[in-house]
Amino acid sequence: MSSTEQIQTLSSADLALARTFPKNFVWGAATAAYQIEGAAQEDGREPSIWDMFAAIPGKVHQGDNGTIANNHYHLVQEDVELMAQLGLGGYRFSIAWPRVIPQGRGAVNAAGLDFYDRLVDTLLTKGITPFATLYHWDLPLALHQEGGWTNRDTAYAYADYAEIVARRLGDRVAGWMTLNEPWCSAYLGYGIGIHAPGEQDLQQAIDAGHHLLLAHGLALPRLRANSAPNVPVGISLNFTPIYPADERAETLRDAERADLFVNRWFIEPLARGQYPDGLFAALEVEPPPVQAGDLELIGAPIDFLGVNNYTRDVVRGGTTPARADESIKVGPVPGACYTEMGWEIYPQALADLLIRLHREYGMQALYVTENGAAFKDNWDSGDQVHDPRRVAYMQEYIGALASAIEQGAPVRGYFVWSLMDNFEWAEGYAKRFGIVYVDYQTQRRITKDSGLWYSALLEAWRANTVS
Repeated sequence: MSSTEQIQTLSSADLALARTFPKNFVWGAATAAYQIEGAAQEDGREPSIWDMFAAIPGKVHQGDNGTIANNHYHLVQEDVELMAQLGLGGYRFSIAWPRVIPQGRGAVNAAGLDFYDRLVDTLLTKGITPFATLYHWDLPLALHQEGGWTNRDTAYAYADYAEIVARRLGDRVAGWMTLNEPWCSAYLGYGIGIHAPGEQDLQQAIDAGHHLLLAHGLALPRLRANSAPNVPVGISLNFTPIYPADERAETLRDAERADLFVNRWFIEPLARGQYPDGLFAALEVEPPPVQAGDLELIGAPIDFLGVNNYTRDVVRGGTTPARADESIKVGPVPGACYTEMGWEIYPQALADLLIRLHREYGMQALYVTENGAAFKDNWDSGDQVHDPRRVAYMQEYIGALASAIEQGAPVRGYFVWSLMDNFEWAEGYAKRFGIVYVDYQTQRRITKDSGLWYSALLEAWRANTVS
């Protein structure tokens, strides 16, 4: 399909939407290493906590795992060509720590670094800007056996790993994200155990969260020292805006406590150099083991904040204060629509969030580093996959993004989650987020209607910005 034909597939509203974004905006897609790479036992890679967790019966849907996943490790050339065909301007990928440093510290695996070196060069050859996430949940198993993120030493091992990767790729990567969603790593992994490593101890979650933030702080200067001048360094946090179900005092109280836990736990140490007042009391835990100088490292300025958002929560107050992680959530919200993950579709939450991060926390550069939706996709073995609900989701959320920018939110780019269907953690392969369909039996990729729509939107944006 020619550029003109692509643009002609868009509605007048879509064309108007494309015209609202600035010339230097980055349009991309995102993935994560364990979710797509496969080759889990090849070329020197050693197990991660997710290999361990997925092997435990009952932890992952139908016993699925990432051993093969999308076989991206072997199909990287084809996958980058697909990105080019979609017209992506940027690609956010993650680097697998156990592929680069199999034991978490010590010997470097040359083959692992070579893979990411080839990926970055292939992206650049196709005119796609590489954005790298250094940690997207796949902690080397060897470090878990020493306490994982509850062990302060893991933060120092991470900083060494970050420097090693930056020395190899820092001359070409356009932006670094130290961590992806440390809230999930800490709470889902250590607090309630539905993600790797499967621990169930809220105090461990608090301690792990601090060490994750410390790892970020330790890595910042080392990434900057080993990258090309002015390469931005940031972090990607997940946010779920909290809305009170009514104006009763108890509802406002519990909504505030939920916001402390869900949204403020990680942003405030980063933006303000301190944990939010009342957080640990609201969770009924002890503060984490903060040492002298930790919060100064954690609160050092970042160049941008990555924002991951999919939905919102509506909270209703109880008679007595709920523990911050046990607030009463309203669901389903009357009249609302939901994705296959059970997440409400509420695009205004994204706009509200971006404006809040700028106004309340002073963030001067934001990227939406994940946003997307899982729906049931039906493929008839042909060349098309129709996913009208995902198209509508993207139209609405990108529209909300445009609204936030118009209100002053300094958003520099948008990365849809995800480039292609993949291993969705505890959900295995049951949930599909991709704008490209993957038939896992044959590893065939089929661009969905949402991918075609996104490609046309990007083509219309380019046509407008060069005219």
